[in-house]
Amino acid sequence: MRDLLLSAIVFGSLPLILYRPHIGALMWVWIGMMNPHLLTFGFAARIPFAQLVALATLIGFAFTRRKQAFPLNTITALLISFFLWMCVTRIFALNADDIVNEMWGRVFKIQLMLWVTLMLISGRQQIEQLIWAIVISIGYYGVKGGIFTALTGGAYRVWGPQGSFIGGNNELALALVILIPLLYYLWSTSTRRWLRYGLLFAMCTCALAVLGSHSRGALLSISVMAAFLIVKSGRQVRLLLLAPILAGVLLFVMPESWWMRMETIESYEQDTSAMSRLHTWRMIWTLALDRPIVGAGFDLSNPLLYQLYGENKEVTAHAAHSIYFQVLGEHGFVGLALYLCLGYISWRWAAKLARKTGNAETDLWVPQLMRMVQTSMIGFAVGGAFLGLLHFDLPYYLVGLIVLTHREMRATTAVGAAPAAKPPTTGPTHHGDQLK
Repeated sequence: MRDLLLSAIVFGSLPLILYRPHIGALMWVWIGMMNPHLLTFGFAARIPFAQLVALATLIGFAFTRRKQAFPLNTITALLISFFLWMCVTRIFALNADDIVNEMWGRVFKIQLMLWVTLMLISGRQQIEQLIWAIVISIGYYGVKGGIFTALTGGAYRVWGPQGSFIGGNNELALALVILIPLLYYLWSTSTRRWLRYGLLFAMCTCALAVLGSHSRGALLSISVMAAFLIVKSGRQVRLLLLAPILAGVLLFVMPESWWMRMETIESYEQDTSAMSRLHTWRMIWTLALDRPIVGAGFDLSNPLLYQLYGENKEVTAHAAHSIYFQVLGEHGFVGLALYLCLGYISWRWAAKLARKTGNAETDLWVPQLMRMVQTSMIGFAVGGAFLGLLHFDLPYYLVGLIVLTHREMRATTAVGAAPAAKPPTTGPTHHGDQLK
């Protein structure tokens, strides 16, 4: 039944995507982030839905007149430069060609569709449709995981769809941390009571799912994110009163085994997982010093790297477990500099947009959205220090939201600043003419 439903939705949307390609951009986000085909059990799991949607979107994009020029600015220039640098480091990669090519292909598809999205999405309505696509795609696992955690008392871990970027418990938890501020934005700008209640329920269950993942890094990131959310929300007093109550209720659900795992943050020297990460980071640092320009290319979980640069040659290969060490190991100090500049400039742009608005229409939603995007970025920056989600598409779409909002604000400001139409010159122009 799931296979038939998914196939009907995707194949039924293809003609509509050809006519309205911006719908294809939203469908790409849904399929790419939610991975609904991984929830099926039959033939649909083998159908390349993402490729079909991307192809239809690109065809519609080629023929539609409803598209904007590519927004070439500092952020997009850094975004393109970072991708082009990954193309360079791919040439010098130390991993097997099939692994490198597969990873580069995934990155290329994500970046290409992001660029297309920046030219197809315009206006507040479509920007919020993009946010809804993101929220529904990942929020599904948050709501489901939060309910599961409540019913089981937190005794079992919450996992994402296996085979995706967020398949692991840690990865899903970080994605939900990024998502909660976007849920808050939709809640704060919604006027329908039933929708606000639904979004509030989603925020609570997503927070509970983060705890249910048993991820120590996610606990740190959601704590920092929650603090920024209170500061950036504009409702500091109310949230300061509600936050301890909500946190107490959520933490009350968690079992003793969860508390014992969280306590290992202080005694990381005795934790095998934490020590393996430290060993991996030391290996990556040694690798970066030896190959400072191009790094080792895609995928650092290569046994050869541990034999060449690891302190203990008997340690098996691990993932980078940090976006910062991952970009350093894969793409060298040049890649790290581009990546950090992209994050810093995006943060500055969001801060500037939150302070400057053009007219009453943008006064309401632009600052709130930009503050929530900043809050999501903080959650990712903290949680990403312990997870290798460098190529996860959601953070890049946060950058895309900043670019889209900047263009929309400039457009509405220009319209608001346009001079009023001149009155007709025929006939008398003032009472003096009539008297004459």
